[in-house]
Amino acid sequence: MITASLVKELRDLTGAGMMDCKKALEATNGNIEEAVVWLREKGIASAAKKSGRIAAEGTSTVKSVGNTAVILEVNSETDFVAKNEQFVELVAGLADILLASKPASLEEALKVDFNGQTIEEAVVSATATIGEKITLRRFEIVEKNDNQVFGEYIHMGGKISAVAVLNGDNAELARDIAMQVASMSPQYVSQKEIPSEIVDKETAIQVEIVNNDESLSGKPEQVVQGIIKGRVSKQMQEISLVDQIYFKDGKSKVAQVLKEANTDVASFVRYAVGEGIEKREEDFAAEVAKASQI
Repeated sequence: MITASLVKELRDLTGAGMMDCKKALEATNGNIEEAVVWLREKGIASAAKKSGRIAAEGTSTVKSVGNTAVILEVNSETDFVAKNEQFVELVAGLADILLASKPASLEEALKVDFNGQTIEEAVVSATATIGEKITLRRFEIVEKNDNQVFGEYIHMGGKISAVAVLNGDNAELARDIAMQVASMSPQYVSQKEIPSEIVDKETAIQVEIVNNDESLSGKPEQVVQGIIKGRVSKQMQEISLVDQIYFKDGKSKVAQVLKEANTDVASFVRYAVGEGIEKREEDFAAEVAKASQI
């Protein structure tokens, strides 16, 4: 006989739903160890069915210990699941293990031992028990030396995370710079870091815009080139951290703030959840109609 206490015990062991636990026990004649295996097998199978879904929600986080920090993004299909206790614990655990193991790539990270299973297996297991596709999308290990300081900032519970490395020991400014990175989304520390192909691409865009602007027709070539150069420069300043307006006072450039504090930015990393992922638009009425035919 499958008792309620046996079902609860299996649920506590696996995190699977009550009905799934009952089915597993019925299929294995009440053998709880075999039921765990049964659920794992079914969980992996159901996780495989979810592999085609788009996981563009989720969370990001930053954690540092000593001279090492990690920033990571873990995706789910809905924002609701990103607040799930099991999901939150998974993200925290991944941050700890990635910080300790410092894998060189995502492929290497997925093979890292995580409480007796690989990270990949743990993510698949979470997909099965939570009921949505879960993905460790990306991470980066950030190192500093003893003469540098980390600045960390997590916005809106992980919708955006940023970590900055500043020379010196100004921890308060380092955190402010991480907030600047999170809010203003620079792509490079300074314009010196911007690849020439980025500048060339923006120049080509501005040339096309100017050529299609009738108000500039007949203007001297020197004037037109000056307009193009000015617009390109403006765009480059917007993606250069030190050329941005400092968010705290709304008037100083970040470069000025850093100079007054006798420091500079060595590096930064910014993650915004779901950036670059094409989110599928669903027709809710059509989806309900489709589901009713199953």
